[in-house]
Amino acid sequence: MSSQLKPGTTAPGFSLQDASGSTVSLSDFSGRNVVVYFYPKAATPGCTTEACDFRDSLGSLKKGGYEVVGISPDSPEELSSFIEDQGLTFPLLSDDGAQVAREWGAWGAKTVGGKETEGVLRSTFVLDSEGRVTHAAYSVAPTGHVAQLRETLGVS
Repeated sequence: MSSQLKPGTTAPGFSLQDASGSTVSLSDFSGRNVVVYFYPKAATPGCTTEACDFRDSLGSLKKGGYEVVGISPDSPEELSSFIEDQGLTFPLLSDDGAQVAREWGAWGAKTVGGKETEGVLRSTFVLDSEGRVTHAAYSVAPTGHVAQLRETLGVS
């Protein structure tokens, strides 16, 4: 597993394609607080639950001063279908090869269906307006995670 990010460290930059094929960079969020979350696979049950929780909480997160962006190894086409099917209203980015997930420590050993494998670890980071990590959570559960995050951030 790659080394995990800790609060106080500057998050590694990235430039990735979104669902429409446009490039989105971490620097695009400069001056704003942003929640960056990594998830294994679009349109799977856990990832759908988590994405819909972020969708349903987006208004309160934005009111609290937070943007949201999701990152997975899915292709832009897969992301586009996922966004359309679930009515998602925040950007999803394609980390083909999971290089950014590795740089952020969101890659490692996990058990899926009783088998040990390596892959994207469902992880969430909160960055301040200068790109510093203020909160890092690794291997989170898809259900209830966003509610816990909102509580941590004091966002109702």
